[in-house]
Amino acid sequence: MLALGLLLNTVGLGVICWLMFTLAVYILPFIVALNAGFWAYYSGAGVLGTPLVAVAAGGMTLAIAQIAFAMTQSLILRTVIAAAFALPATFAGYHLALAIAHFGVPSPVWQQLFACFGAVFIGGTAWTRLTILTEPRPLDSNAAVGSGPQPGLAAAARQK
Repeated sequence: MLALGLLLNTVGLGVICWLMFTLAVYILPFIVALNAGFWAYYSGAGVLGTPLVAVAAGGMTLAIAQIAFAMTQSLILRTVIAAAFALPATFAGYHLALAIAHFGVPSPVWQQLFACFGAVFIGGTAWTRLTILTEPRPLDSNAAVGSGPQPGLAAAARQK
């Protein structure tokens, strides 16, 4: 029984970390959706209208940011958009790593150190997912934005 508990705890922590690294880019739309949902609920939208407002606000945030990031040629604007997504991911990564560190690390100094490393890694992952394989493209009326295959990391490195 003890071995099964240790195995399930290890798998559970692995799944939580995998989810955090995978979903780090979507933290900003989630926060926008959550705030819009609270606003809608307290302004009288009710139980049925609140999720609709929340999903619409989160989806619009993600869609507008992706379109703006793909269409802009300005490096400064692309950096601002990527930072707007990476900073909440960094904040969430800090708190997730701190919560996990509370389970196994007794020293508060080491807990903070692990939390800072977690913040850097998760924020860096969000930043990388936003910027590494996207190139600004001109608006083409015949094709959807991003419809072509993205070049691999090695191919992108060879082109530069």
